[in-house]
Amino acid sequence: MSLPRQFLRFSGVGVIAAVSHFAVLIALVEIAGAAPAPAALAAFIAGAVTSYILNRRFTFATDRSHQHAAPRFAIVAGGGFLLTGLAMHVLIGRLGVHYVVAQIVTMLGVLLWTFTLNRNWTFGGRSDAS
Repeated sequence: MSLPRQFLRFSGVGVIAAVSHFAVLIALVEIAGAAPAPAALAAFIAGAVTSYILNRRFTFATDRSHQHAAPRFAIVAGGGFLLTGLAMHVLIGRLGVHYVVAQIVTMLGVLLWTFTLNRNWTFGGRSDAS
């Protein structure tokens, strides 16, 4: 599959994962009465699982086993989480960028970073030999 097409699929999966994330977050807070912070963590996990399943099957169509791909995906997602926190801290706290603009810039940077790592390391390369 061509790189641009694969990137578009990855981006589309990201939108679906975000919808999953927000659906769980809102349901837990508004319907179940959960506190927002723990609900956000549960929602993050729901979004990550959605992203993993869809990217593994539709974006990268890998034959790499879950045993090999899932931990790599978790590492990349965790790195993206940390990069998001760092970038938001710098852009908002140090540079005074409006939080919405900071979030857009951060999302684009993390999107490129996670796509590249997932394409080349998590799901790419030789099957379970790497």
